Amino acid sequence: MTVNAPQAEATTSPLVAASSTLALVHYLDRQRVLDLPVVEQITGYTRTELTDPDLRIPAENHYRLWQHAEKVTGDPAVGLHAGQVVDPDRMGLVGHVFFNCDTLGEAVTQYVRLHRLINESVILSFEQAGEQAILTWQADSPGHYCRQDMDRTLAAAICRTRHFIHPSIVAEWTEIAHPEPSYAAEYPRLLGGHVYFGSGTTRLAFHSRHLSHPIPHRNPYVYSAVLKQVNSLLARLQGRRTFGRKIRRLISRQMATERIDADTLAKQCHMSRQTLYRRLKKEGLGFHELVEEVRKDKALRYVASDHYALGEIAFLLGFSELSAFSRAFKRWTGMAPAQYRARHQANETGEASE
Repeated sequence: MTVNAPQAEATTSPLVAASSTLALVHYLDRQRVLDLPVVEQITGYTRTELTDPDLRIPAENHYRLWQHAEKVTGDPAVGLHAGQVVDPDRMGLVGHVFFNCDTLGEAVTQYVRLHRLINESVILSFEQAGEQAILTWQADSPGHYCRQDMDRTLAAAICRTRHFIHPSIVAEWTEIAHPEPSYAAEYPRLLGGHVYFGSGTTRLAFHSRHLSHPIPHRNPYVYSAVLKQVNSLLARLQGRRTFGRKIRRLISRQMATERIDADTLAKQCHMSRQTLYRRLKKEGLGFHELVEEVRKDKALRYVASDHYALGEIAFLLGFSELSAFSRAFKRWTGMAPAQYRARHQANETGEASE
């Protein structure tokens, strides 16, 4: 079968590594619910084409396949279950880099650096807070958040780490962006620790002592060869979506000093507002949505860090008064800023409670 689809590399929409899509195709095959013509229509590629280690497909196609997977399996927790499958022969290039590093700490560093090769629509960051190491996943827009794919990401991260590095590694706590699903009880059994839903971002914390765990059976030759290949691929992608990042930085800098408007930012970029909108649209972005995302991301960081009073945060984010900020924050996270801050403080001191 030949699938007539535009090449993913020719578009500016966010891309996902085809190895992630192929892993889901294999899972559907194992569950005996694989309808190959339907899958090829959804992804825009044949099963053979998906085996290309350098291929990347539009994130929207990948997420539609997850929706299809939940439907045909009848399993709302399909992401968690697919993520628990550990198959070294079918890992992507980044996976082979990860599990051939010297230590878990080095592997996490490479994972964050190379995450764009896995999924451009999700931003991954890493921080250490006291004795906790925290990974954070944030979709670059609400339309690019996929519950099933995030479930798979969390399950794969913990299950592969246990398989390849140390079986005792568990999460201290986990925050999950999506609302509590019907299968919520599966998360703590799989991940360990407390699990909180509707958090706006997805964060997984584990004890910092695990960062020094050596990775058994690492192969320096495989590491060097695969790292060279992924670095080459990463270099080819550096030019993608750079305009959106520039506008994000400008929005972030101006947020506390003046009203954010498209005309002002367009002038700073030496273009018209219409050109600004058009260039953002080419990258799948909208100006007002971008302002909202930057404001939300900064709000979550500021409230969690406890460096500023809530009234100061409202000012820094351009709100006219604290009550307006509180309403917006509750819309983003489902809870008041003070409640969100208290929970983060409890998490990071190891005294979290339900």
